Amino acid sequence: MKKPTRTLSARWVFPVTGKPIDRGWVRVDDDRIVEVGKGKLPPGTIDLGEVVLLPQLVNAHTHLEFSDFKEPIGHVGIPLHDWIGKVIGARRDVSTADPSRAIRAGVEESAANGVALVGDIATPPQSVVTTQSGVEVVSFAETIGLASERFRERLRAATEHLRLYPDAAISPHAPYSTNPIAMEKCVGLAIQHGCPLAMHVAESSFERELLCTGKGPFAERLKALGVWQDGLFPWSRPLRKEPFQHLIALLAKAPRGLLVHGNDLRTGEIECVARHPTLTVVFCPRTHAFFGYDPHPVAEMIAAGVPVALGTDSRASNPDLSVWKEVQFLLRTRADLDPHGVLRMATSNGATSLGRPDLGRIEVGCQAKFGYVETSARSVENVFCDFATNDFRPVRIS
Repeated sequence: MKKPTRTLSARWVFPVTGKPIDRGWVRVDDDRIVEVGKGKLPPGTIDLGEVVLLPQLVNAHTHLEFSDFKEPIGHVGIPLHDWIGKVIGARRDVSTADPSRAIRAGVEESAANGVALVGDIATPPQSVVTTQSGVEVVSFAETIGLASERFRERLRAATEHLRLYPDAAISPHAPYSTNPIAMEKCVGLAIQHGCPLAMHVAESSFERELLCTGKGPFAERLKALGVWQDGLFPWSRPLRKEPFQHLIALLAKAPRGLLVHGNDLRTGEIECVARHPTLTVVFCPRTHAFFGYDPHPVAEMIAAGVPVALGTDSRASNPDLSVWKEVQFLLRTRADLDPHGVLRMATSNGATSLGRPDLGRIEVGCQAKFGYVETSARSVENVFCDFATNDFRPVRIS
């Protein structure tokens, strides 16, 4: 049944992809935006008052299956390789739990925080749930495994996942945990299905050490877990010198590629990413802070022309799944970033990376999914001051 036309007005309308509109309004017909304007209000306009009207947010990277964790695993500053061991142990402890319950809880939490779209790293087959939340989930089937038998098993599961769910995607886990043959097959599946591909890349300097030398804490962790495969590390010449540039070029073959974290990407590698317009880096600010890494090269990425989106990672490394709190964290701690750019990272950039350009922006033709932030500001600069402290709430259009 077609829904009636509605017009919403607010003290400010932030389209994200265009200039902020003072005393703007948005007309909606059947859940789509049909007009954006300012000045004289159309008859029957619903005035939201002293607020900023925004598109709902996009969480470009999370692990919803960890949404039943009450607090992050480990301690602030824990090395990634030690954290991985603790997460594996924690997952074993809850191995009898229903993963769909955790995923559903994560979706509901996302909805309450004004998130319209989530890129979720999933473990098929129990990885997709149905809710009435209104949150859309791009479910990335994760493939992981260095041994041939293991990665073939996960590839079969991923292939079936893509067959069952047309809007799904694929994710070879990371270069330290995925056989290079499996990576290439994942890229092939992404091309075949026309879907996004996500991979954890350059998350830690120890990852670089493993790929370049075959040594270091990651090598020791893989051996301790009993999954070390002789001959895989270091990556063979001519790749040994620049493994990440090789990896970036491989992932760029997919229709859309999400490089998750990118904490340790260096200038030449960032320039390599910038040469591939289908690639987006997903930055998870509070998770980055939890691990105590050096400052993220996000400003250098943006200056080079690399699209950057925001993610929350998971409750295994973050206290919650609030994308808005990621925005607030950056507004408070990264004065080198343009606030408008931070907003795009939380909305339009993530939506584009996940193949949904009709979300994360207030434009004609886009979905009418809005949020708001209370403000008394009379200038755009002061609006961002309110963004740093005030909550983001979803707009419910009845």
